[in-house]
Amino acid sequence: MTTQPLYYDCDTGIDDSVALAYLLASPEIDLVGVGTVSGNTDSAQAARNTLALIQVAGREDVPVAVGAAHPQAGTYAGPVPHIHGHNGVGDITLPDAARQPLSRSAADLIVDLARAHPGRLRLLTTGPLTNIAEALRREPALPRLVKDLTVMGGAAGRSGNVSPVAEANMANDPEAAAEVLAAPWDITLVPLDVTLAHTFDENDRRRLLESGRPLSTALGSMLDIYFEFYLSTYGRRCCALHDPLAAAIAVGGVTTLLAPVVDVVVDATHGPGRGQTICDLRGRYLGFPPQPGAHCRVVLEAGPGSASHILERVLTL
Repeated sequence: MTTQPLYYDCDTGIDDSVALAYLLASPEIDLVGVGTVSGNTDSAQAARNTLALIQVAGREDVPVAVGAAHPQAGTYAGPVPHIHGHNGVGDITLPDAARQPLSRSAADLIVDLARAHPGRLRLLTTGPLTNIAEALRREPALPRLVKDLTVMGGAAGRSGNVSPVAEANMANDPEAAAEVLAAPWDITLVPLDVTLAHTFDENDRRRLLESGRPLSTALGSMLDIYFEFYLSTYGRRCCALHDPLAAAIAVGGVTTLLAPVVDVVVDATHGPGRGQTICDLRGRYLGFPPQPGAHCRVVLEAGPGSASHILERVLTL
């Protein structure tokens, strides 16, 4: 099997950490780089978390670059310690990484990798789209150089999680999101509509904690605060698999059951709809006129065994 080169852009909080473990365990792809952005935590802390997790996994071949500290408009609003802990990884202590991040930025790393793997590089982003937008400005041919782009973000037909209409990754940098989704990539959008339907629960956390594997044990520990946050959402200790599900869809380990290709735009105005991902879901119905130029596949349903698949793969590390 020929592996596909994949670059991962993230704001390394708890679900990003699970997604990173999934990618490191996936034989279908070669993780050729990771870039960080401010979101769940700031981009510098996210890079420290990423390097530490990669070291625990014994995969110090993966380059890590620090990306944008602030969104295109305004300044970074700060981390969310009640969700991801003060350090982004549930306030657990990870050993300091022996390596430092690359001297070049995440946007530069994206461009360099796209040029090194023309037509083959896959992009996965599970944080604000600031780095992707910056790379796109530095290399306008980027949508032709990469194979595809998978984005965890948005809310297609349900409410948002930071406003009535906006999901966090889009809301943290709507200008970047609007720019990236307007570009002619082959995009797969993995919104809250599907990620909230797939969860890890206490049985899954116990298996991670009892695995005897350093990275899985660390993930199980950091999930404690994440489960506590989601009590008000699900009424039980569990968590949504936002970023891991996007990673599994990008790799091909999870099958999508309903994913229409439709027009998608992001509201970058300063009204009550700021950050909203507007998906023309009329295109999901048979017989509705096609949407010429639509290039965004919006995942609305995924296979029922997705969480089990993600857990089993992570436990192989």
